[in-house]
Amino acid sequence: MALARTGQAVVDGLGCGALDRFVHSSNLSRTPMNIENSTRRGFLAVVSVAGLKLALEAIPALAQPASERPKEGDLLVSIESESTSALEPKDVPLGGPPLLAWPMDAADKTVRKDSRLNKILLLRLDPSTLVGATKDRAAEGVVAYSAICPHAGCEVNVWAAEQQTLECSCHYSHYNPRDGASVIDGPAPRALAALPLKSVEGKLAVAKPFTGRVGIVPS
Repeated sequence: MALARTGQAVVDGLGCGALDRFVHSSNLSRTPMNIENSTRRGFLAVVSVAGLKLALEAIPALAQPASERPKEGDLLVSIESESTSALEPKDVPLGGPPLLAWPMDAADKTVRKDSRLNKILLLRLDPSTLVGATKDRAAEGVVAYSAICPHAGCEVNVWAAEQQTLECSCHYSHYNPRDGASVIDGPAPRALAALPLKSVEGKLAVAKPFTGRVGIVPS
C-alpha cells in the first residue's frame, strides 16, 4: 500500500500528459502478458523521470540570475520603485523605518526579485551605536538584514520606533538591528541573516554574501 501511494504521488507530480506519453511509448496499454513485470518496470521508469524532474527544478535556482542570492558587488534597489537606480545611504531614512530592497547585478541590471528570500531590510543608524561585527558590516551607518524570519518564514514587517527594534508580526519575535539583528525575545531560533555592505561610488553595494542561511533551516 505504501508503494502504491508513493507511485500515485509520483504520477500526480508528473501530470497526466507525461504518464500518457510513457504508457503509449512502453506498450503498457496493449500488452496483456507479464503485467506484473511491466507494471514494475513502468513504476521504476516513472520514478526515474520524477527524480530527473526534481533535479531539473533545482537547477533554475542556481542558474537564473534573478533568483540567485545577493553576490559581492551587487547594488541595491528599492522594492517600492520600478526604477533600477541604485540606492545611496542618504536614501535610507535615518533612525528608521527600514527600507525594503532587492539586490541587483551591477553589470547587467538584473534585479534578483524572483525569490522572496532576497528581500532585504535596510536601516540607517548612528554608527556609534552599532555593536561589534555590525559596525564592520555597515556602510555609512546603513545595515542590511534578511527580511525573512527564521522561525516560520514570515516577513519581518514591523518597525517598533520607540524601542528601535525589528518585529515579525506573525509570532512576535523581536530583533536588535544594532547588534547583528540578534533575537531579543520571541520564538525565533536565531538572528536574521546579515548582509555586509560597502559604498561604491556613493552607492550601497553588497560586500559579502549573507552571513547565514536565509529563512527556515530544515530540521
